[in-house]
Parts: sequence; structure tokens; C-alpha cells
Amino acid sequence: MGERKCPLEIMVNDIKFWLGKKVLLTGHTGFKGSWLSIWLQHLGASLTGYSLDPPTNPSLFELAKVGDGMRDIRGDIRNLDSLTKALLESQAEIVIHMAAQPLVRHSYKFPIETYSTNVMGTVNLFEGIRASEKVKAIINVTTDKCYENREWLWGYREIDRIGGHDPYSNSKACSELVTDSYRRSYFDKENYASHGVSLASARAGNVIGGGDWSVDRLVPDCMTALLNGNKITIRNPKAVRPWQHVLEPLGGYLLLAEHLYNDGPQYAEAWNFGPLEADAIPVELLVEKICSKWGSNASFQSDDSYQPHEANHLKLDCTKSHKRLGWLPRWNLDKAIDFVIEWTKSYQNGQSIRESCQKQIDDYLDTKQVN
Repeated sequence: MGERKCPLEIMVNDIKFWLGKKVLLTGHTGFKGSWLSIWLQHLGASLTGYSLDPPTNPSLFELAKVGDGMRDIRGDIRNLDSLTKALLESQAEIVIHMAAQPLVRHSYKFPIETYSTNVMGTVNLFEGIRASEKVKAIINVTTDKCYENREWLWGYREIDRIGGHDPYSNSKACSELVTDSYRRSYFDKENYASHGVSLASARAGNVIGGGDWSVDRLVPDCMTALLNGNKITIRNPKAVRPWQHVLEPLGGYLLLAEHLYNDGPQYAEAWNFGPLEADAIPVELLVEKICSKWGSNASFQSDDSYQPHEANHLKLDCTKSHKRLGWLPRWNLDKAIDFVIEWTKSYQNGQSIRESCQKQIDDYLDTKQVN
């Protein structure tokens, strides 16, 4: 007998599941959304994206010409009518909700925008889904920061209390509460036969990858400084975060979506997708690794000025995803950093962005899971 493939290998190699599947992805113009759009196009999905314009300039979405392989709709998830219209016209069977205000420091400056986008935007999407007769599987992508941070040394589990100090983290906790309420009130397991909808949420770690130009995010700030020949400036050097390449949680979302679609409500729960414990390291150590791998006199310094509150210690316990979904990371942190630098230097040298992304997706799929 041949070697038994893990569930993710089966999913990504069996193009038959995604081929022709109608998928609505909110937030498709963002960093994670662009990577997932490229992956879904490669799998043959009939993809519709609903989002504001790309949030940065340059942007991965525009450089990789992501919109060429999908139906690209520009709209605000706070607009219920526009969002519902796009959802119904897409005839989506699977919905992955990634549109959000994703930055902690931005949320301190613009709390109303943060809450209205991350909370009411989620409510609007779920209301649109209630009006649809096509949707079978929904994933609401939130964040590892949705947990009530106790500065524990161990990872947070899906059953741990949610909360959040800053407006971003708190708004994502609110989005989790909205998800739980809609799952209990409208998409409950007991009446699955009548509504046919499975709703889950996904909480990822701190993702890194090529093509992220977000302001006030560590690795994008590092890459920008290195490309410009400047010294990297870091905040909160001792803060511990669960670092992982962007393709890791995206693979988890695809695997979870397949289970929701095929197996119904038994997977309609919250799920963590984070790195192995060894890859939850301090900011300073991550930046040291980046500088060492970049070469060319790369260096960094600490910003000792006052900074808004951010958690000092954050890890995820992903035992549930490991045991029930068969999901495990494929790249450790050192390899993830290698791929970020490889992508960034390809960009620096004027190589095809789309080809760089596709090559890394192929490399990821060819890699066995980390044990």
C-alpha cells in the first residue's frame, strides 16, 4: 500500500473539490486575501471578491494582477444592501470572511471605524447569508488576539475566554460573539436539515509573507527598511508572538471549508491555526533572524518612546486542529523567513509577482508537515 496522505494533501491535490465551486471572499484585495485568491484560482474555484480598494500602495493585489482571475467587486461590508446584492449574485456555496480593519495601532486612532467594520460588517454578512439559499459553509476569520490575554506562558485554546484590551482585539472578540450568536440562533446544529448552513470561525497567529506593506506591522516594516537600506526600528522587543507564514492558516481555512461543506455542522465551531510552540518567539529574536538571513549589513534598533498597550505574551494551542482536522504546519519559522526574503528580493529584482506567489504555493504543497 502507498503512503496515506494527510487531509490537507488530499484536499489541495484533489482539484475536483474546488473546481467550479462558487466562493465569495470578502477582503480579497488585502494581503491575506490576495494570497488566498491566487490559491483558489489555482484550484479552479469560481471566485467572487468583495472588498474596498487595496489598502496599501504598492499592493500585492495589483502587482500580482489578482483581479484578472476572478470577479472583483469593490464595496464596503458596512453597506448591507451592496454586500447582500454581491453575495446573492455570486451564488456562493462557500463564504470566507476576511474583510476587516486589521491593525492594533490604527484601532486606537479610529475605534468607530474599527468596531463598525469588524462587528457590524460581520452582522451584515450573516444577514446576507440568511437571505441566500445557496450558502453551505462559512468561515469568519478573526485573530489570535480575540482571547482575553492573561499573559500566560501556554497557548490559548478555543474554549478559553475571549476579550481584548485594544479596540481591534476587542472588536474581533465581539465578532466571535456575533458568530456564536448567529450559529445558535439561525444556523444551529439541531435544525441543520432545514437551513443547511455550517458556520465556523478561524483564529490565526501573526502571519508573515511576501507582499505585505501594512503600516505598523513588524515584518512589513522590516522589509521596507531593508529595501530602502535603512536600519530597522522595532517596538516591544520582548513581546512574544506566534509567527507563521501566511500560507499556513490559509491552508487551514481551505481544509476547514471542505469539512464544513461535506460534513455539515460537526465542524461548525471555533478553530485555532497557529505555529508549533518553538516558533512563538520574541520580536527581537525574529528581527535578528531576518537581519542574519538578509545580509548586506542589515541591522535594527529599538524605539524606546511611549507605545500604546499591546500584549506581551501570546501563543495558540492548536491541538484541536491537529487532532480533528489533521492540520499541521509545513514550514518552521526559519523556512518561513527564508520565503519572505526570497519573495522580497524577487520583487526588488523586478521578477513576476504572480509567478513568485504561485511558486511559493507550489513549494508549500510539496512540503511535508512539520512533526
